[in-house]
Amino acid sequence: MQTTLEEVAKHRVRLRIDVSAQEAKPTMDLAYRHVAGSVNIPGFRKGKVPRKVVDAQVGRGAVLKEFLQHALEEFYVKALREHELAPIADPEFDDVDIGDVENGGFRFSATVDVRPRLEFQESDYKGVRVERPRAEVYEREVDEQLDRLRERFTELEVVGHPARRGDYVMADIRAYIHEQEVPEASGQDILYEVGSQALVPELDTELEGKRKGDILKFNATLPDQFGDHAGKEVAFQILVKEVKAKKLPPLDDDFAKTSSEFDSLDELREDIRTKLGGLKEAAVDAAIRDRALQALTAKVDAEVPDRLVDRETESRVRRATERAERQGTTLEAVLQASDVDELQFRSDARSHAIRAIKADLALEAVARAEEIQVTKEDVDRVIGELAKELGRDAKQVRRSLESTGQITSLASDIIRGRALDLVVEHADLVDEPGRATESEPAMESEGTGE
Repeated sequence: MQTTLEEVAKHRVRLRIDVSAQEAKPTMDLAYRHVAGSVNIPGFRKGKVPRKVVDAQVGRGAVLKEFLQHALEEFYVKALREHELAPIADPEFDDVDIGDVENGGFRFSATVDVRPRLEFQESDYKGVRVERPRAEVYEREVDEQLDRLRERFTELEVVGHPARRGDYVMADIRAYIHEQEVPEASGQDILYEVGSQALVPELDTELEGKRKGDILKFNATLPDQFGDHAGKEVAFQILVKEVKAKKLPPLDDDFAKTSSEFDSLDELREDIRTKLGGLKEAAVDAAIRDRALQALTAKVDAEVPDRLVDRETESRVRRATERAERQGTTLEAVLQASDVDELQFRSDARSHAIRAIKADLALEAVARAEEIQVTKEDVDRVIGELAKELGRDAKQVRRSLESTGQITSLASDIIRGRALDLVVEHADLVDEPGRATESEPAMESEGTGE
């Protein structure tokens, strides 16, 4: 097979493909078998009809039509691989010259929009400057973790002071719509945290400053979680039976023994400090990778094809829609709750899509420059890890990926990941400027969220 490549427009190429008779023969044999298997001719078993009989009974045209249905795509794909092209749309076939295919072969042209292909020099991706975030662990953060741990061992004790935000009240709650009780909003001996807004906001306001024995009466509108009653005004009657406050355990060695495997508070603090340090170091590593990718992507000045951006944008919108549906809601509801209109959401999705595509193009350029390859064993290992995470059999996961055409994408992800590893390995790491303080720890990530 001989091919020539011509760039006819930006990100659009024309392939001229010339296939020899010998190369075309297996596909022509397949075409005859398909046609012979689709007709019944007296005196011959189905699928065993000689070629001359097929030509005479069905027609040479039917065979050539069947041949082209397979041959155009088959040799077009081979030409793509030969020139290392990644199409972003279906091709347009023309100038098909089938002639005497069994003796002289055939030729055709294919015009297609392709993914941009960048070429990087070593200086483009080695030595990129990346600021390393700080990863100090502050005593205030250790104290916060200890406070969260103490919260897990909190007890409630009856108090004499009026209910305050953060206190709990034991109450009988009755809710009525036209003297008919609403069971979903009513109950006896309900332990309610003041300020939680777990029922209606008016309840929290009314409870503040109240004592045991107080009776509250007020009207409020039920929120969405009350189903058929949502949006309806109800009359509440509340009897405060007790006011309770949290009693945190003292922060001492006894607490350390009760809440952990350590015998002293100092040992517990050191363990928390070590774990926080590990988390921050992991966050620093992630931030370095993200910043290295941003620095690399900034070197991409190629224009990204609109068709490629449109496809990636719609993919992001679709994934957002699916996430909302898994949570039992809709994308429209999520956007409304976030006070974001659909136009702004799509604009943001498009901006993220452009950045993500440029990042991929940059990593692909690094992979080509470094001749990074992926093997079947590499893919199998990643599939095994994925299967373990999902709790499924690796063979099932592979079949699922193959059925949806995601094996190639998985291999590409592995290659891009290795390319980013190389960029990070050779990055010029410098400490982030400035000095963190106890009140403002400088732990941040400037990732794009791609």
